Amino acid sequence: MADAAFPMTAAGRDAELRERARRVIPGGLWGHLNAANLPPGYPQYFARAEGCRLWDVDGREVVDFMCSWGPVVLGHRHPAVEEAARRQAALGDCMNGPAPALVELAERLVGTIPHADWCLLSKNGTDATTACVTIARAGTGRRKVLVARGSYHGAVPWCSPSIAGVTTEDRAHLVFYDYNDIASVEAAAEAVKGDLAAIIVTAFRHDMARALELPDPGFAQALRALCDRESAALILDDVRAGFRLHLGGSWETLGVRPDLAAYSKAIANGHPLAAITGAEWLREAASKVYTTGSFWCGAVPMAAAIATLDELHRIDGPARMRTMGERLRAGLDTGAARHGIAVRQTGPAQMPLMLFEGDEGFRLGNAFCAAALAAGAYFHPRHNMFLSCAHTEADIDRALQAADVGFAAVAKLG
Repeated sequence: MADAAFPMTAAGRDAELRERARRVIPGGLWGHLNAANLPPGYPQYFARAEGCRLWDVDGREVVDFMCSWGPVVLGHRHPAVEEAARRQAALGDCMNGPAPALVELAERLVGTIPHADWCLLSKNGTDATTACVTIARAGTGRRKVLVARGSYHGAVPWCSPSIAGVTTEDRAHLVFYDYNDIASVEAAAEAVKGDLAAIIVTAFRHDMARALELPDPGFAQALRALCDRESAALILDDVRAGFRLHLGGSWETLGVRPDLAAYSKAIANGHPLAAITGAEWLREAASKVYTTGSFWCGAVPMAAAIATLDELHRIDGPARMRTMGERLRAGLDTGAARHGIAVRQTGPAQMPLMLFEGDEGFRLGNAFCAAALAAGAYFHPRHNMFLSCAHTEADIDRALQAADVGFAAVAKLG
């Protein structure tokens, strides 16, 4: 094992695969999964996964706190989910139309999510948020959509965090507000009065590289009231948080229900699927909007989603993840204090982020995560992490041992 403070860079099989990829894939890999954006030593390629553990192609095992960046909610390769997927695969997956699993899953989602009178299914979060915006515009006959500054809603021109290839026209009808700032929302709505189609909002503020912020109940209630007053749609982007915080939708605990919601990530425990759920008044608009994809009726992910929802209900998945997340948070606070290091932990316990005080360039966060990785725990220095139902007390305690190595590396930096 490399020195904890200065772990090995990509080596062996991983380095070979990266070099081959660079020749045939622009940038080596696309999007947020590109390990070039992480501290040295983070693997790009993985050989297998089980529960809350990952093994990279060079044989290193780690406790996983990214859970495939959110999709894995029960644990990698959960037996009940994989068995349901195998059974459906033996019958068919991508056919000329959907399997009965489509209807069963839609019924299950409408029965689980209180605001939902209907649902549509697609493949990823960007599909879902884009469909929500389109349906809101079709249902209201208006154009403007209020979006929080810095919020991530997907990877197509209207919402991409990159401006490469994006035109002014792609975002001509977006108007920005500040998360948890009611006055800024009211001002944005007033500026487009008579043409407001929707407000889209994330379950909590989970912008990259900044402290996470839970929604203020008054803020959530004000958005609901504003949309009711203006006959606009309230869209909850629950792609990242959905089914981790509450099975009925992440704002159920606030007593606020959206008109439309976008789900993906945890819906099928790693199988590719997304959902749009909506209120009755938008049913006709949803039926008129043309949304489709060659693989959107794939039956295997739907069967996996049914099994995932069943298991989350059976074990009260959100509560289990919250308990383990609180154990992790308490242990990290204790470990940091033991080394005389100031940290700030924010966000829901199921989806935590730890930042080091005064660490504007993430020098400390990078050192911590690199050392902890070498010691056996996969944390992230800037992005919210994810707990799964597979994390046990023993796993958390093992990760905290690795975290202690990380804190020691930070302490050496002064």
